[in-house]
Amino acid sequence: MLSPKKTKYRKAHKGRIHGNAQAGTTLNFGAYGLKALSPERVTARQIEAARRTIMRHIKRQGRLWIRIFPDVPVSKKPLEVRQGKGKGSVEFWACRVKPGRVMFELDGVPRALAESAFALASSKLPVKTRFIARIGE
Repeated sequence: MLSPKKTKYRKAHKGRIHGNAQAGTTLNFGAYGLKALSPERVTARQIEAARRTIMRHIKRQGRLWIRIFPDVPVSKKPLEVRQGKGKGSVEFWACRVKPGRVMFELDGVPRALAESAFALASSKLPVKTRFIARIGE
């Protein structure tokens, strides 16, 4: 699973996901993409599950690009622990995804196959998504 090798700070504030994505809104690598339509935190496990689903469906032909990276540490206190005594330990890594962000790109496969692969992958993700393609594809 994806996680940063090194971070400046061990734990982070929760934060809020405001506004639309400024960067990463267009296709840069592949002919087809999966674009987020709602703001949400996507975990490293969800990214990996979507990646496996896409690769299994396209039978490892073509090329896949993952355009998001889980760089936010999410901490959690153990169950049935009293309040206080500091912040909990880091449980998993997540990525804050804004609306308009292209999360995955795919190339080297027919459009119908790409659409069905992204439809399966979107069911593994907590965000609403849309299939996008280059003009002329």
